[in-house]
Amino acid sequence: MRIFVITKRTLIIAAIAIAGIIASAIILLNSSARSSGAVSLNTSVTSSLPSIEEYELEVLAGKKKELPVYSVDRNDKKIALTIDAAWEDDKTEYILSELKKNDIKATFFLCGFWAEKYPDNVAAIAAQGHEIGNHSATHPHMNKLSSAQIREELNKYDDLLESITGKRSKVFRAPYGEYNDNVIKTVRDMGLTTVQWSIDTIDWKPERSAQTILDTVLPKLSDGCIILCHNNGYKIKEYLPTLIAEAKAQGYEFVTVSELLLDGETEIDVNGVQKKVR
Repeated sequence: MRIFVITKRTLIIAAIAIAGIIASAIILLNSSARSSGAVSLNTSVTSSLPSIEEYELEVLAGKKKELPVYSVDRNDKKIALTIDAAWEDDKTEYILSELKKNDIKATFFLCGFWAEKYPDNVAAIAAQGHEIGNHSATHPHMNKLSSAQIREELNKYDDLLESITGKRSKVFRAPYGEYNDNVIKTVRDMGLTTVQWSIDTIDWKPERSAQTILDTVLPKLSDGCIILCHNNGYKIKEYLPTLIAEAKAQGYEFVTVSELLLDGETEIDVNGVQKKVR
């Protein structure tokens, strides 16, 4: 039998070799981890670039987006009450009576089929000195129409309005509040201003009480605001007298939308506020 003798020197050399192997393994592992981390970081940065570019494009698009007038930059306590009419007519007479009693003017945005069905009320609105705006002929989704179709909708309505009142409209409100750049530009080219609202009563919802509507509207009153109501609003008979009285008590004056809009060179900021060009 062969006998192997392990000397102290051999043990030391072996220990050094093992230590070297372990150290090399550790270095390789750390290097691999760093490389993996670098790849992960680079991948993360690279993957974020498309989202950054997309954000920048959205910001640029937002700056160029065509907007209607939501409110007007004023400091003279003037506000506008607007009333959309497209369906029923059972409350129109009451609304006109309430406006006359309080000696205030409003802007009615009427649909063509409503005006055609209730020409006497259209004439009464005009005779009382209220402004009548264009709410389209058939209440379509305007952002789905071509420029030619938009023109047809507005002209058909204005032809009817002119046959009843002798006047054509100056302001337009898109059905459903829907619009895009093409709608705004086409309407502007036709000589009308597209108008939205800054305060919505949401009075078309039957579950909203008169008090809920007032609690929503009154705290938001401000110079140049535009209030949206509907002639068939479920609680309009209950909330309208208080809305008018409270607004007047706060010093506000009701005017038509055309009277609220600014004259001269104007611009509309990113919030839809019409301002004088400085």
